[in-house]
Amino acid sequence: MKIGVIGGGAWGTALAQVAAQGGPVTLWAREPEVVDSINNAHENTMFLAGVRLSNAIRATGDAADLAGMDALLIVSPAQHVRAVLSGMQIGSTPLVLCAKGIEAGTRLLVGEVAQQVAPDAPIAVLSGPTFAHEVARGLPTAVTLACEDDALRTALADRLAGPAFRTYASSDVTGAEIGGAVKNVLAIACGVVEGAGLGQNARAAVIARGFAEMTRFGLARGAQAETLTGLSGLGDLVLTCSSTASRNFSLGVGLGQGRSAAELMADRRTVAEGAFTAPVLQEAAAEAGVDMPVCEAVCALLSGRPVGAVIEALLSRPLRPETL
Repeated sequence: MKIGVIGGGAWGTALAQVAAQGGPVTLWAREPEVVDSINNAHENTMFLAGVRLSNAIRATGDAADLAGMDALLIVSPAQHVRAVLSGMQIGSTPLVLCAKGIEAGTRLLVGEVAQQVAPDAPIAVLSGPTFAHEVARGLPTAVTLACEDDALRTALADRLAGPAFRTYASSDVTGAEIGGAVKNVLAIACGVVEGAGLGQNARAAVIARGFAEMTRFGLARGAQAETLTGLSGLGDLVLTCSSTASRNFSLGVGLGQGRSAAELMADRRTVAEGAFTAPVLQEAAAEAGVDMPVCEAVCALLSGRPVGAVIEALLSRPLRPETL
């Protein structure tokens, strides 16, 4: 199975490294310096410095070089997926969506965006607790590979699996997507706890109550509870809510220290997806009648409300039974 990767950031490069264990991989990157670095130095010095890449990876800046692939891994940021796919000839090539988020304006999951742009392409989702630098270095990692088509799901899971990269199959595409999108917002909240010095008790509470919010929203959108308790939901949530290696957690730390979102995001080469997902998630939750106070608090902080006032508002909410 010939694999193409769309997106030359850290995560796209790491996935190309994984896929290269099973055969040649073509990676499309927007930045000419990334293409040059991968092809000539076998390293993505801009986004994944220090990792020697497989000789089986060939980078290109020409989307035409992806023609004839058996599957395409879409690793562009969620808000750019529509534009990227619209500029390519996808046809019926299977798409493995690796971006995590909800599209602004439409409130569509990435898979729903892909179905609009490329209606003939089968859709799969790869999601889970995955820091790119660890995956690229071959450290043990497990992910969810969700696809409604049984044969394609098995083929993709087998093709992408490696000695240290375990793919757990699922048919719940919606659940896999929602877990990945919501956890980014909750990771910002946990970063705020760290930055504001609120302690480990508070972080554990945010993770637990945030997971309840993820579950409520997921079930309202048709996800399966088992998926949300798995790698693409709870697993990814735990990882990104506990490490400064998470871009979203790091953004939250800055917000918790009283810095503005505009300042924190001004010079970032990489994208903290949760900052874009949070207001869209708030809209989608309101539309579905789902209460998500932690996510609403993140939106308030991103819009400039003082961190002390947001924390006080959360802590002064009426007491209630511990239910989903």
